This record gives sequence, C-alpha cells and structure tokens, in this order.
Amino acid sequence: MSVGVKSGVPSYTMVLARVVVGLMFIMFAQYKLIHREFANEGYKKYVSGWVQESSVSVYKPVLRETLKYPRFFAYAVAVSEALIGISLVLGVWVRPFSILGAAFMFNLILATWNLPPNSPAWRYVANQLENIPLLLLFLLFFSYSAGQTLGLDKAK
Repeated sequence: MSVGVKSGVPSYTMVLARVVVGLMFIMFAQYKLIHREFANEGYKKYVSGWVQESSVSVYKPVLRETLKYPRFFAYAVAVSEALIGISLVLGVWVRPFSILGAAFMFNLILATWNLPPNSPAWRYVANQLENIPLLLLFLLFFSYSAGQTLGLDKAK
C-alpha cells in the first residue's frame, strides 16, 4: 500500500495527482494520434526549432537523429504519452511508466533548456516551469508506488 505523510495511511492526494497527470497525457496523446498534422509536420517543426534555438548543445545530435525519421518518432512520442497516461489513470505498472514519464520530461528539459542570447540567467529555470514539476511528480509516483492506492498495482 502506498503511504502518505502518516505512516500506513493511503495518500488519496497522490491518487488525484496521478489520475490528473494521466488524463493530461491521454489528452496530449489523443491529439497527436487523431490529428495527422503532428506526425506529418508538427514533430519535425518542433524538433527543428529546438535544435536551432533552445536545446542543450550536447543534446542537439540526438534530436538531429530523430529528424531522420520524423513520422516514426512522432508516433513514438504519441504512443508513449498514451501508455503513460493509461498507466497513471488505471494505476497499473505505475513505477515503470513513471520512469518513462520522467525520462520523457527530462528529454523535454534538454530540448528546451536554452533561451536566446542575452536572456537573463533566471529565465533558464523559469522556462522549464512546465517540465520540471511533471518530472518531479513522476519521481514521486515512482518513489511512493502510486499505483497501489486505488490502482491496479494493488493486486500485485
């Protein structure tokens, strides 16, 4: 059983956070899977922009490699988001999918970290306020075995 602040007490707040994050990822995925524009041009547009403007220099070669097969990686992103979302909503295999989710968010941090020249230093972290909290939530879901409270992981 997942525990909250009090030892042995299930954390229903963790369940709420897990389900809400899961629903967000399902929404992201369904858009990418239903609307073909992400696979046809969106992925290439976003990643090309990150390579040119915002990715960490050591990460640019990784992003360039994905641009060789943009449709494949577009669908890989969408399916990954769907699987992460379904896992979190149902509370099944939450720990492994939390690792995938954390890796996904870390990837976005590396891809979007840098700001244009002459930007104030504090904006580097401020630019990540949409990615860092989700990364931390995935680490919490992993650490607290969040699928064991009101989730299918409890049956294991």
